[in-house]
Amino acid sequence: MTVLISTHDLCRLHDTGPGHPERPARLDAVARGIEQAGLGEAVTWIESPDAPVESLVAVHPASMIDDLEHLAESGGGSIDPDTVVSPQSSAAARKAAGSGLDLIERLERGEADVGWSVVRPPGHHATAKKQMGFCLINNVAVAARSLADRGEQVAIVDIDAHHGNGTQDIFYADPNVLFVSLHQYPWYPFTGRPDEVGEGDGAGKTVNIAMPAGATGDVYRRAMEQVVVPVVERHKPTWLLISAGFDGHRSDPITDLGLSSSDFGDMVGDLFTTVPAGRRLLFLEGGYDLQALSDSAGAIVGVSAGSEIRPEANTKGGPGDDMVDLSRAIHLP
Repeated sequence: MTVLISTHDLCRLHDTGPGHPERPARLDAVARGIEQAGLGEAVTWIESPDAPVESLVAVHPASMIDDLEHLAESGGGSIDPDTVVSPQSSAAARKAAGSGLDLIERLERGEADVGWSVVRPPGHHATAKKQMGFCLINNVAVAARSLADRGEQVAIVDIDAHHGNGTQDIFYADPNVLFVSLHQYPWYPFTGRPDEVGEGDGAGKTVNIAMPAGATGDVYRRAMEQVVVPVVERHKPTWLLISAGFDGHRSDPITDLGLSSSDFGDMVGDLFTTVPAGRRLLFLEGGYDLQALSDSAGAIVGVSAGSEIRPEANTKGGPGDDMVDLSRAIHLP
């Protein structure tokens, strides 16, 4: 299988300041992990285009996009203690949001089997009306909205350690977009309880598996097999979008989960069974230990390219089986 990876040099110019965990070196770590895994020839790197304004305002108010641009043009500043705008941040965010849209077009033309948007700033915490949690524009939501608006059935699965509150917010009442999140709870942003299941026409289309600190790969794999994959298959998606955050790795400095890079590879492999090749798209979200990010990138590209890359052993023995059982009882009674 072939893999397209979309990025842009402007994404390195989004300057979050000294000591910030969401830093440009994360993009280099992804590239390094792919090369160290011997997968360079399986990947084609492409340059992300700008997202059209109409695609952005389908998800966020025009005023939110305008305010971001004006703040960047005026020299930048902090939106909250974690979320920083620098002079190049608005331009980087436009490239980050455009990456997924371009990959969709390329996959539909048959250029690859899998696409991965390796960009920053990340997006899954950006709600319809609020920027937060390192995120300025919700990249995965921009792509999902464009697909759903033309009649596609979309499944978004978020494997970041933090709940994808922004993505949930945007699609909470949408019957055509399934949102599934596996995340540490309680932890920032303190949303994603199992009883958050969607509303109105979207009731039942939000699935939250709230994992305790220390949860390991065997528990995540059980969640995939017994809850996530069955729920996704029931939705009958025509596209699978994965918010691929790697801050659930046991080495990550800002979370407390117990996963390894091989666990991430196995999860993505399980998810890929739910849609055909050419309809699989990943988005880089979190992951702040650079070696863990490199190893996870190798594992993810390995499974995307049809190769088994296991930089580390799988993990087991942690808590969380009760949360898998709870989610199964809620969504697959």
